[in-house]
Amino acid sequence: MTMALRRIGIRPTPSLLLVSVARQTMSLLGLVSDGQASLCRPTYQVLRRYLISTSRFGTGQILNSHRTPLGLHKIAAKAGAGYPVGTAFKNRRPVGCTWQGQPNAPIAHRILWLGGLESGFNHGGNVDSFRRTIYIHGVGNEPSLGRPASCGCIHLAAADLMPLYDRLPVGTLVWISEA
Repeated sequence: MTMALRRIGIRPTPSLLLVSVARQTMSLLGLVSDGQASLCRPTYQVLRRYLISTSRFGTGQILNSHRTPLGLHKIAAKAGAGYPVGTAFKNRRPVGCTWQGQPNAPIAHRILWLGGLESGFNHGGNVDSFRRTIYIHGVGNEPSLGRPASCGCIHLAAADLMPLYDRLPVGTLVWISEA
C-alpha cells in the first residue's frame, strides 16, 4: 500500500480500511501522527477488526466479472444517511426494509461506494471500480459473513457498518489485498 501511495502521490488519510480477502476481514486503522505523515512511511495502528464477505467469484478487476477488485481505493461517495437500519437499497435508492418482505436484501443499511485510485488497474476503462459500483455495504443475510458470498462488493454487518459510515468521510483510503 505504501508503494501505491507513493506512486500515485496520495497523502495518507486519518483513517484507513484494510480488506483481507484471504481472511475475510477488514481492519479499521488510525494514523499515528499529527496529520503530517510522510508518503514514504505512514504509520497506522489497528483500531478494530470486522468480519466481512468478499466475492464468491474471487478477485479481479474487470467490469461484469462479479469479482472483488484489488488495490488502492477511496470512499468516493456514500448513500443511505437518514434511513433506518434494515433499509434495502437498489441503485442506491431505498426500496423497502428487511423486516418488510426483504429479509435477504442484497444491499442494506448503508453504502460506501469505492473508487479505484490506480489508473489502468482499478481506475478507468473496463477496470474502474466506481463504474463497477463496488461498495462496502450491509446485507440482510448476515450469517453469510466470514466466507466469500458477494458479487464483488464487501459485505459488513449492520452493527459494524453504521458507526463506520458515520465516522469515515468521503476520501478515506481503502486497501484491498489477497493476503
